[in-house]
Amino acid sequence: MALELKIQGIDAGYGAVRALHGISLSIREKETVALLGTNGNGKSTLMKCVMGIVRPTKGSVVLTIDNQQHDLTRLSTEEIVNLGVALVPEGRRLFPKLTVEENLLLGAFRPLARAEIRKNMAFSYEVFPVLAERRRQLAGSLSGGQQQMLAIARALMSAPKLLLVDEPSVGLAPILVSHTITTIKALKERYGLTVLMAEQNFHQAIRIADRGYIIVHGEIVFEGGVAALEQNALVKSYYLGT
Repeated sequence: MALELKIQGIDAGYGAVRALHGISLSIREKETVALLGTNGNGKSTLMKCVMGIVRPTKGSVVLTIDNQQHDLTRLSTEEIVNLGVALVPEGRRLFPKLTVEENLLLGAFRPLARAEIRKNMAFSYEVFPVLAERRRQLAGSLSGGQQQMLAIARALMSAPKLLLVDEPSVGLAPILVSHTITTIKALKERYGLTVLMAEQNFHQAIRIADRGYIIVHGEIVFEGGVAALEQNALVKSYYLGT
């Protein structure tokens, strides 16, 4: 298998507070998988475990690339990025006092991406023309929607194979949420990306997801395709108001 992410039995937290309890999920090549849950249920913690920012106390996170397995729990964040994993973090986490272009260049630090900076920069500006127009503008002065575009483009600058997107809808107006989700789908199809997206906006997430998991209080309580998710009692209760 060219690419697969398999998470098995993950426990993780912060000090004495345990945020994840026996989490297991998998993502296959060129899939878009949605991790659905309301705030405070562990979505961001799981993303950080994949990136090596939070170390699990139990379980495994294995990324298979070109039939070679990599135990991400034993690698640094830099080593994980160098494998081709990129994170669009919740809240964007840009460098506000650097320009748009400087933020993009910082996304291209991994060795494989450095050789293709011009190509990836041109691609980013093609996908997000407003960033090209504002390339000399400080990131902190952009609108919320433009900052989200920049955060996604910065991740693309690393030429990723696996893209993690954490809460892309947070802080955005509904029309911008729809545009952002549509853009993620287009990028996935054009770039051949594999995408894990943590999101609480159920309606937008299922527009582009192949499958989804529901996380409640740090545990996966349901997994299924889009049709099964729409019929799930938890989804109806938490997201559909029925």
